[in-house]
Amino acid sequence: MERKTLTDKLLTVIREKKLISAAKLEKAISIQKKEGIPIGKILLRENIMPHKDFIALLSEQLNIPPIDLTKYKIDPAISTLIPEKLALQHSIIAMSKIGDTLTVAMADPTDVVAVDNVKTLTAPAISNLDIVIAGENDIKEALSRAFGGTTEDIAEIVKDVETEDVELVEDEKIDIGEITAESKKAPIVKIVSLILNEALRRRASDIHIEPQEKDLRVRYRIDGVLHEAQRLPKDNQNAIIVRLKIMAKLDITETRRPQDGRFRIKMGKKNIDFRVSILPIAFGNKVVLRALDKTNLEIGLDKLGFLPKPLNSFEKALEKPFGMILLTGPTGSGKSTTLYSIVNKLNTPAKNIVTIEDPVEYEVGGITQVQVKPDIKLTFANGLKSILRQSPDIIMIGEIRDFETADIAIKASLTGQLVFSTLHTNDAAGAITRLMDMGIEPFLIAASLVLTGAQRLAREICPRCKVPLDIPRSVFEGLGDDVDINKLMKKAPFYHGKGCQRCGNTGYQGRIGILEALPIDDKLRDMITKRASIDDIRKYGIAQGMQTLRDGALENFAAGKITLEEVLRITTEK
Repeated sequence: MERKTLTDKLLTVIREKKLISAAKLEKAISIQKKEGIPIGKILLRENIMPHKDFIALLSEQLNIPPIDLTKYKIDPAISTLIPEKLALQHSIIAMSKIGDTLTVAMADPTDVVAVDNVKTLTAPAISNLDIVIAGENDIKEALSRAFGGTTEDIAEIVKDVETEDVELVEDEKIDIGEITAESKKAPIVKIVSLILNEALRRRASDIHIEPQEKDLRVRYRIDGVLHEAQRLPKDNQNAIIVRLKIMAKLDITETRRPQDGRFRIKMGKKNIDFRVSILPIAFGNKVVLRALDKTNLEIGLDKLGFLPKPLNSFEKALEKPFGMILLTGPTGSGKSTTLYSIVNKLNTPAKNIVTIEDPVEYEVGGITQVQVKPDIKLTFANGLKSILRQSPDIIMIGEIRDFETADIAIKASLTGQLVFSTLHTNDAAGAITRLMDMGIEPFLIAASLVLTGAQRLAREICPRCKVPLDIPRSVFEGLGDDVDINKLMKKAPFYHGKGCQRCGNTGYQGRIGILEALPIDDKLRDMITKRASIDDIRKYGIAQGMQTLRDGALENFAAGKITLEEVLRITTEK
């Protein structure tokens, strides 16, 4: 029998007891699916459920006692056992200490990250934590008293200010010198370090630092899905963003234009590069950091999780001395990592490998890498023309976006270079028709292409909480007429992750590559020359044994590596 998560239990109780209307509950669920944050935070943030009702509900389900902090006087010496920044970040306050046991009040007792951080910071003096539940606003007020009013409500500050006294402060009036000095102080440096370390610990590929109206939201993209990690005080916003700009060697005085940069940190024995993108938005500068771990490039194609059939087709194509190999897929499908893995494999002293990218993602020794700079007219097309004068053996183009880039790339592949690039299409066959749509002559496409591929990333089931799951036959009947249901049912039992601390109660940990590979043979070249439709090209590929994305995903599902939900999320019917 499937075990319900805490979220499922809360939703069931809310429905059964009719604590809120069905419409409001559906609104909360919709926001939760979109933003990937706990349902409780949404219920409170959107004022869908009163604090006291939610605390009572959570207390009942977790068997943790609620407490009214307004009736307690907390010793500041106890409350300050948890650092102010951590306490504010997780809405947690230390209430009392008896021996080696510390009692803490939390707004969200399910926040395992907060519990782990408190245990780490208070060890070895504290070995046990007793947790009680309190309202988030009550905790903030208690923290304000404990730390000298640092969380004071802004409404109290401006309540006596008349409208005519309010002056609009433009960005350029910000005291950059003061903010820069603030950004170098220990608390800000520690906050930024905590954000980066926590992201790497949780295997995040991206960090989103987003100014909101009243605070600074931090979200991590883990296994392709964004999860809210923390909310920081608005007062620290500018100092945190300036700190990141300094690390990325960006212009700290520029707040109105987008900027891009990068920096590198050392974690353990590994160097991790971060690509930094700054975007001006309504409430400040949004920062997105992409973590780039070069060790991912050294594991080889066979370790990316691809199934044997498409992998074999890909490796055969790499044996060709010249021609073009195209990889397609949406943003975040792992195309760049796959291409870098290929280039890294082919990187020998005997080969001159040149890449042109926007931006350069991984810095790889022994390879010439060119950064696109449109402001000085160094576009993909112009850069590619210059690269061809450098006598390259292998060229990697970050993305083919227009006719000129496609035309030069194809002609390069016909004159002795092996060319790799990416396109944004849905499947392998779509890459061929996309080049035709760009205006490339079919006979050039037929002569240059060696292989087209399509890639997706599917979330793997967490191995620690993986449990069998019964799926009725009726569910498989909705997968399409080309699915052999009898063959699939023989692979039962199927699996899913019930959720655990290791995977953040998501049921998933890590991702696996799903690859569709379409080798270009003589028959297919003839079809391309005759402008065959995308459907005809796809049907021919399947007839020749091409494993589609849907087939590959279903094979991984039958092997117990991914869930059926992931199959439906990342693939479509043939």
